[in-house]
Amino acid sequence: MTRGRKIALAVGVLVVAAMAAFQAQIGTAILRAAVGERAGVDATAGLPDGLHVALCGTGSPLPDPTRAGPCTVVIAGRHIFVVDAGEGGARHIALMNIPNGRIEAVFLTHFHSDHIDGLGPMLLLRWTGNANTSPLPVYGPPGVERVVTGFDAGYALDSGYRTAHHGAGVAPPSGAGGTAVPFAIPPKGQIASVTVYARDGLRVMAFRVDHGPVDPAVGYRFDYKGRSVVISGDTAASPVLVAAARGADLLIHEGLQPKLVALMHDALARRNQPGLAKVMRDILTYHTSPEVAAQEAQAAGVPHLVFSHIIPPLPARIMYPAFLGDARRYYRGPIMVGEDGMVFSLPAGSTTMGFTRWPVD
Repeated sequence: MTRGRKIALAVGVLVVAAMAAFQAQIGTAILRAAVGERAGVDATAGLPDGLHVALCGTGSPLPDPTRAGPCTVVIAGRHIFVVDAGEGGARHIALMNIPNGRIEAVFLTHFHSDHIDGLGPMLLLRWTGNANTSPLPVYGPPGVERVVTGFDAGYALDSGYRTAHHGAGVAPPSGAGGTAVPFAIPPKGQIASVTVYARDGLRVMAFRVDHGPVDPAVGYRFDYKGRSVVISGDTAASPVLVAAARGADLLIHEGLQPKLVALMHDALARRNQPGLAKVMRDILTYHTSPEVAAQEAQAAGVPHLVFSHIIPPLPARIMYPAFLGDARRYYRGPIMVGEDGMVFSLPAGSTTMGFTRWPVD
């Protein structure tokens, strides 16, 4: 070994030793910088008046390390709402610096586990995030009462602990949990929507979708100051959804690519897992392929289409074209495969749509 290499090696050893000796100080400094940059920040503070849609979860029941469960934040002016509460959604809302404590209501599309299994943390973080003195309203079709009652019962002991530890000033007993707000939906076969929320210039309408045997199941349309977004919920092809989406600026639609799901089915069948293989066959009947969703968006005249509730999991963006398949043949507007942290902005008094990302890690 040359003298120069020996000196370089010795310096390297000294640097490593110094870093090891000062790991605690280095780690503390890094954390101090991160906390100073993000703790208590409200990412919504600088948004212009209008509708803003933040994807807090674009996944499905199938495990996906890159996506939380179904969860979409809708911001209308200074008012914050959430559609569906999938696992990890509340955590992503916090990581995106959207203040959980200011969430005014949750709207559930249906009661499949992946759309409600994050409701507990959603209720908790909203309650303690702003010392809220009343429970979080949870809107949904009939059955929402049982869901909310179950979560309230399951978290009752925890809620007591929080108040006992932090005090009523941080965790007021009256604000724990949720309050169910059920609404009736139009009969099957009727192309109609029902207004379920109207306040401060915002109107939220629900419409029945086809997710049978899951019934009831709905999608939602949010209208605010001339801008609108439609969130499909889980559904097969639906003329009701097409009607509800007409004139909207943005359609957030679920998506399942049958060709990719078939790969999962075949692999499970080869590995002698007939139960899971059957699940892969069954889910084809009550979801929408990207190609069909694209045709629906084109029929509705929606200028922007974004996919969420992605099936199957897509661990790399290189897989997105395979997921979309032939969707671009049927829809002339821009198509995006949704990712957690994406934010779409529809300013009031405009026809434009802005796009950015807020961190979820």
